[in-house]
Amino acid sequence: MMRRRAFLRSGLLAAGAATAGAATAWGRRACAASAAAPRVVIVGGGFAGGACALHVRRLNPAIGVTLIDRDARYVTCPMSNTVLAGLRNIESLTVTRAGLERAGVEFVHDRAVAIDPSRRRVRLESGGAIGYDRLIVAPGIRLLFGNPEGYDAAAAQRLPHAWMAGEQTQLLAAQLRSMRRGGTIAISVPAGLMRCPPGPYERASLMAHWLLKRHGGGGGGGGGGGGGGARGKILILDANNHFPRQDLFTAAWQDLYPGMIEWLPPAAGGVVTRLDVRTRTLYSAGGGTHRVDIANIIPPQAPALLALEAGLASGHGWCPVKPESFESELIEAVHVIGDACIAGAMPKSASAAHSQAVQCAAAVVAAFGGNAPSRSELESVCYSLLAPDAAFAIRGSFALVDGVIRVVEDNPQSPAPDGAPSAERARESAAWYETIRSECFNA
Repeated sequence: MMRRRAFLRSGLLAAGAATAGAATAWGRRACAASAAAPRVVIVGGGFAGGACALHVRRLNPAIGVTLIDRDARYVTCPMSNTVLAGLRNIESLTVTRAGLERAGVEFVHDRAVAIDPSRRRVRLESGGAIGYDRLIVAPGIRLLFGNPEGYDAAAAQRLPHAWMAGEQTQLLAAQLRSMRRGGTIAISVPAGLMRCPPGPYERASLMAHWLLKRHGGGGGGGGGGGGGGARGKILILDANNHFPRQDLFTAAWQDLYPGMIEWLPPAAGGVVTRLDVRTRTLYSAGGGTHRVDIANIIPPQAPALLALEAGLASGHGWCPVKPESFESELIEAVHVIGDACIAGAMPKSASAAHSQAVQCAAAVVAAFGGNAPSRSELESVCYSLLAPDAAFAIRGSFALVDGVIRVVEDNPQSPAPDGAPSAERARESAAWYETIRSECFNA
């Protein structure tokens, strides 16, 4: 209560001294309006940041909302694997900020480079600064280059990770299109927390679909026929001993793509320790060597650098938050949502980010009224496409129990777990994608 009263007395801090371009104009408008309305600033315009901005506006249009992002156009990671299989193009995954602006969100096309929590300001790359009453940080992830040894940002231009959608997705798709008949693809999966845990295995499935379609035997969804052979081979070199819904994936691979996909866990040499970029040779723990035609290296991940430099990340690398409001445990009046935060049992996914954003927005609006945040159930759903007409969903319901976000077990309101992959789920995944785009970007 003392923190809340102090916060309510603080008011909006003006933007810094001389600023440049749009940030300068915004700063003058913010100063003029500060006495009348509180100001929420959101850093990061992905699913979490976009959804939170829209939801704050819907709950209380009197609150000023500013979203800062360096990208005027955002390419979504959900559905990006379909680009590899030729099922979508990159333009169909691209959204602009126009929908947010139509909803009354101020969009600042810039990069946030620092946070000053004592003065409640965000400093911009352009040299400006924006003041806030409440700051919501949704920075996403950064890739920890150097693991495997030899893999850095330059190497990613030849051995793409495609774990941030856009140029990398197109690069990997182009390599797949030009791969020789009967070639080998390696997908290296890191250990530890990562964005979209089922993503690498969906990727292997859709790559196999593309190879099967290109080299004969029909598409997925109707049974395979024959081994990998001339159609190509996909190796999943995995630093984990198991992966989400492994039973469904492996059964589908045997049915749709027999002999084409091989999963190698750590005990079978799945941990890639170093690589030779020039020869596309991967070396694994235990002495395994794989020279391949395409090496899709997914590095380990951590929160974006801003979260680390601002002091929002703890010793284990991710950002601890108060689960009822997603306010940082380390910095007052700053909230962290999406992939960067520690959200108990929740996965790092677009749907989880949306659910956190809705809860965070409600908590922030409640704080401006001097009220405690209400507790609501959080949800997540991850669709995995195995072929154009075969998909399944991994659903989860979560609640705050003893101060921790836990999976809700045996809740009659929770959706039943999905069974075998089906065409119905494939259609449902397309509808879900359109819905979440609308809810997060007003697009």
